[in-house]
Parts: sequence; C-alpha cells; structure tokens
Amino acid sequence: MFPWLWFWAPQIHFPWSGNDALRVDPNTHWFFQGISPGAGNAQIEEKAFGVASYGKQLGLITEVLIAQAEQNGSATPQAAESLAKLKAIAREIEAIKHGEYEQAAVDLEAQLQSLQRRGGPAYAQLSARLLPLLQAPPAIGG
Repeated sequence: MFPWLWFWAPQIHFPWSGNDALRVDPNTHWFFQGISPGAGNAQIEEKAFGVASYGKQLGLITEVLIAQAEQNGSATPQAAESLAKLKAIAREIEAIKHGEYEQAAVDLEAQLQSLQRRGGPAYAQLSARLLPLLQAPPAIGG
C-alpha cells in the first residue's frame, strides 16, 4: 500500500463485522419510562427502586400490616378473610424464598465437592478463604 494514497483506501464492512462494542450492563430504563405521567415521576421511581425493590417494599408493608391487624383484631368478616389471604400469600412467598435458598445451598455444595475432588492448590486457597465465612455467625433477616 502506498502511504500517500491512504485517503483512498476503502473500508468495507460486511454484515456482523466492524465495530463490535458490546454493552453488558442491563438497561432497565424502559421499565421506568413505561410509568405514565399521571401515575408518578419515572426518575423518582427509578431512584426509589435503587433504594429498595418493589418486592422489598411490599414485604415490609405486609409484615407491618399483618402485625397491626393481629394486634387490633379484624373489624369485619371481610377484613378477617382478607387478612387470612394476605397471610397465605406471605407464607407462599416465604416458601418460594426458602426453596430458592435451599437450591442455592445444594448447588454450592455440589460445586465445592467437585472442586474438592480435583484438589490442588486452588481448592486449598478456596478453603482458607471460605472457612472464616462458614465459622461466622449467620446474618439476621437475610
């Protein structure tokens, strides 16, 4: 190639070639942009979601509501029925969480056993890092 003809050198990009910059961070703005202006401010909703997810917020509200309802009693049979339904929903959600945590523990144990069978210095280093975590008291409310 002649350096004085650099301005003529064509660049041809076939499909799926060229600049392949890839964004790996998830774009969640679409969710908050779907909030109609009458329902709320999308920027505020997104920032609030960063503080606590909707599930976390609803979980806290549910705990307080059930405690208050049990302390004060139900005013009507319909309220008692609604409270029973809310308690059933809360129990079902807790069962789902418990099942997911149990499955994560089973998967983790299987991975550790696989690493142990392979042995080597990587397993010894991992053991040294994990042993203090396993001996620490569990977090409350995790």
